[in-house]
Amino acid sequence: MLVTLCGGVGAARMLSGLVRVVSPREITAIVNVGDDMVLHGLHISPDLDTITYTLAGMDNRETGWGIAGESWTVMEELAELGGQSWFRLGDRDLATHLFRTERLRAGEPLSAVTADIAARRQIGVQLLPVTDDTLRTRITLAEATELGPAGTEVAFQDYFVRLHHGVPVCAVRFEGAQSARPGPGVLGALREADRIIVCPSNPIVSIAPLLAVPDVLDTLKSRRDRVVAVSPIVAGAALKGPADRLMAELGSDPSVAGVARLYAPWVSTLVIDEADRDLTQAVEAEGVRCVVAPTILDSPGRAAALAKQVIDVGI
Repeated sequence: MLVTLCGGVGAARMLSGLVRVVSPREITAIVNVGDDMVLHGLHISPDLDTITYTLAGMDNRETGWGIAGESWTVMEELAELGGQSWFRLGDRDLATHLFRTERLRAGEPLSAVTADIAARRQIGVQLLPVTDDTLRTRITLAEATELGPAGTEVAFQDYFVRLHHGVPVCAVRFEGAQSARPGPGVLGALREADRIIVCPSNPIVSIAPLLAVPDVLDTLKSRRDRVVAVSPIVAGAALKGPADRLMAELGSDPSVAGVARLYAPWVSTLVIDEADRDLTQAVEAEGVRCVVAPTILDSPGRAAALAKQVIDVGI
């Protein structure tokens, strides 16, 4: 069994490659929920939805989020009325949030609702929210914005979408992490996995929320020799999103060596792009074995090729 640690577009594209070389039934994806939010009274789970839409072949590859061929009637009417339209939800996307919210209000856990949505979308991969409890990524801004003075703490989506992740950050915390419990099946999957793959997701706001849930990090440390990560940093930059800036702003080296340093306590092997081949020794100086491969997931074929190489890495 393969277990993947997931958050964001990089994870969705990695999974789209894995299902081309391994039966989806052999893959379990543990997914970040720190990005979740309630807006318009609806529970929105961006990372779960991006992965679901991608595996169902519904994703909008141009934006990296949402559904291909989406319509925007509700958002356009909401904007006309002066409502909050900064976080855009397409008409078909809204159906997912309505379905999820109704089920959660009826008392069902997020894990059960997620499994039902995956089944209805005919996704073979097992999708596990890292926790059914409330876990929220909170960002402290280093500069004044429309949301408040420097030092204001905001919800992740306010930083990422509303402010276009264009404001320096001085702290990140994961609200609710200390009291959260791992979701059903999460620890068992990590303990039983033949291989654990860390997708090329943002180390600070996609992977770190998973590690903040009690017992997850300790379990990964105990399986370190089975953990292989793909760097989300290529040639000193993130291909999408603010991973490189967040690493630098929070005191980490925004390079593959910096990724290795963050992951070294629980990752044994790091796959880096060919553009960073000259940093192989710097990665291995952190105590992490280094493998060089093409890691840019700009097509399904390249995603599948990388997935095969990651699976074939000796452990």
